[in-house]
Amino acid sequence: MKNFFKHLKGDVFGGITAGIVALPLALAFGVSSGLGPSAGLYGAIFIGFFAALFGGTDTQISGPTAPMTAVSMVVIAGIIAANDGDVEKALPAILTVFLLAGIFQIILGVAGIGKYIKYIPYPVISGFMTAIGIMILVTQILPAVGYYPNDDTEYVQSFVPEAQEILLEKILEEEAGEGLLVLEDFEETIKQAKLTKVEDVNTEAVVLAKAASSGVVGTFKVIGRALNNIDWIELALALATILIIYGFKHITTAVPSTLVALLVVSLIAYFAPFEYRAIQEIPSGFPELNLGIITDFNFDLISPYILTALSLSFLGAIDSLLTSVIADNMTKTNHKPNKELIGQGIGNSIASIFGGLPGAGATIRTVVNINSGGKTKLSGMIAAVLLLVVLLALGPIASQIPAAVLAGILITVGFGVMDYKGLKAIPNLPKDIRKGPIKLSSEVIIMFTVMILAVVWDLVAAVGIGLILACLMFMKKMGDFTARQSRVVDLRSINSLNKKWKDEGNFPERLKEEIFIKHLSGPLFFGYTSEFSALSKQIPATATDVILRMGRVPYIDQSGVYAIEDTVLQLKQAGVDLHIVGLKEQPKYMLDRIGIIPNLIPESEVYATFEECIASLRNKVEDVA
Repeated sequence: MKNFFKHLKGDVFGGITAGIVALPLALAFGVSSGLGPSAGLYGAIFIGFFAALFGGTDTQISGPTAPMTAVSMVVIAGIIAANDGDVEKALPAILTVFLLAGIFQIILGVAGIGKYIKYIPYPVISGFMTAIGIMILVTQILPAVGYYPNDDTEYVQSFVPEAQEILLEKILEEEAGEGLLVLEDFEETIKQAKLTKVEDVNTEAVVLAKAASSGVVGTFKVIGRALNNIDWIELALALATILIIYGFKHITTAVPSTLVALLVVSLIAYFAPFEYRAIQEIPSGFPELNLGIITDFNFDLISPYILTALSLSFLGAIDSLLTSVIADNMTKTNHKPNKELIGQGIGNSIASIFGGLPGAGATIRTVVNINSGGKTKLSGMIAAVLLLVVLLALGPIASQIPAAVLAGILITVGFGVMDYKGLKAIPNLPKDIRKGPIKLSSEVIIMFTVMILAVVWDLVAAVGIGLILACLMFMKKMGDFTARQSRVVDLRSINSLNKKWKDEGNFPERLKEEIFIKHLSGPLFFGYTSEFSALSKQIPATATDVILRMGRVPYIDQSGVYAIEDTVLQLKQAGVDLHIVGLKEQPKYMLDRIGIIPNLIPESEVYATFEECIASLRNKVEDVA
């Protein structure tokens, strides 16, 4: 804290600038999530303040981000649909998921998991980020053209039969729960069905219509209707927003073009003589506490979403720590990953209690902060305070912002979040998978698998599958590499001369008939054990001894240990003795713990150098002679 106010001027300017950039994005992410602009603003305020205060990256600006909002949008839509489309009824469960995600992040930080996030393969991250961009672009088509499925009477009416069926099922469930359901007599059921109002059916149909048209797949289902019902004013507002965002950057970068677009287009729409669709009302005053999600916590209600909350916490961790690395590169500092996760967790937990969206470290806002002079945690806290001032002073005014403007802002976010670096590299990546004439790159396969699954199915599951694919392909590559580098050397053959290691050049001539050498290079793990197990079949019948050179084996897993055990037993049955040279610390520890040494291989047959082994074998031959 001693340097907290040392760079006050830079922190104030950096924080104010970052807050200005964050304002339109927070509103846009809130609208996109389904909880309204206020949720995005609340998230930006509380995550921004507390993640900065308790986090491990001094210049980090946190708040709702595109990846976190994309996942949150799916969570919110699912829980609302499970609660008959009633947002107020679903809100406690939604906020509890966000609260759990924050708590999980704190646990990840305390457990020291932050340092392992860097091991996520780049193709997985690339595919995920591109998928996020595609999802944002596609889902913003409808609001950009001014089409809202729940306002399309003809489309909503197509769901009336399904809505009637659902309402009837609810009546039957209620009767069954009260013991009133009699299979021989449905008189009570018919009576209740007749009491169902047309408004109830229409309300249920609206819920079904919104659910069916949500997400990427849902958007494509109604894209034809949207294009036939374009609201040209809404489309003009969205296009004007996009043009200003991209065009104003060529004039100056001193003022955020997103803010310029938000103000200019909103003012034009407000004073113009035409009607437009405004965003949802932003409540004035300080956000209310939702302590009910803590005091009335119901594990049975939230248990189906535990895995979702955990996935959200991991996503936030990845998003934040990637931004932390960028901040480190710009400021020549080193962030504290575990402390950063704790700070993000505290911020997300507090934001959920106030009804805010979850978030993470935001790359663009962090870069803006650093370039504007931000040096310490104070800059992030000032950015959050600025947003709080806007909420308290300008909430009713901000409620007049056109929805199409925020759709235009999100479209530019969608284009910006996609990983063009990874996409451009596709033609140049090595084609390491070959099946006949077909040649493919494993990195490209992983990238497109994650991207496609994330867009059409599930974001979290896509990342999980991508990680599994990356691990399997890595293990295959490492197994193949170890197999190529490891070989049996027949010292009698002229073809083996170029396979010798340097210290094998003066190998005693009289020992070449009986001794064979097995070179191992690389980790001996389960991806290579099948090739290693074939060692005993590679040894000629004339052999009496095999030297296993393990000086280039840095690691061995349990599968590798048992592969050695099986090989030793097979060689012993053939009357061949095994000698190990250059055993490193970790492999020796594993062989000792499992009991391979000394139960199967005596300590006397484990040598530090090749020269010691040859000297021992020379004495053995002489003793036999």
